Amino acid sequence: VQLQASGGGLVQAGESLRLSCVASRRIARFDAMGWYRQGLGNQRETVAVIRSGGSLYYGDSVKGRFTISRDNAKNTMYLQMNNLKPEDTGVYYCKADGIISGSVHTNYVWGQGTEVTVSS
Repeated sequence: VQLQASGGGLVQAGESLRLSCVASRRIARFDAMGWYRQGLGNQRETVAVIRSGGSLYYGDSVKGRFTISRDNAKNTMYLQMNNLKPEDTGVYYCKADGIISGSVHTNYVWGQGTEVTVSS
């Protein structure tokens, strides 16, 4: 399985973006899928995660502004980002853990990053 992230861009503070992460094959099961970001000079941090049981996790800095979701029919995961702030600037990556697709089990897979820049 490969993941393809898209939807990044340059926006002004207060605006919104929706990131998409499309899987190359149908994912029958997974342990967790999520979004991570890395700002310039910073370590990669967890933004939002969906776990297999349906529970959601959000980083403290994005709670109330970002929403993670999945569309199983489209093999796609989304990150709706509202009220963006300059500190949200960075490269956003999607990741899936503990994937079963067809008869293949994959421990984890990262998508390529999509860049988000928020100007003040």
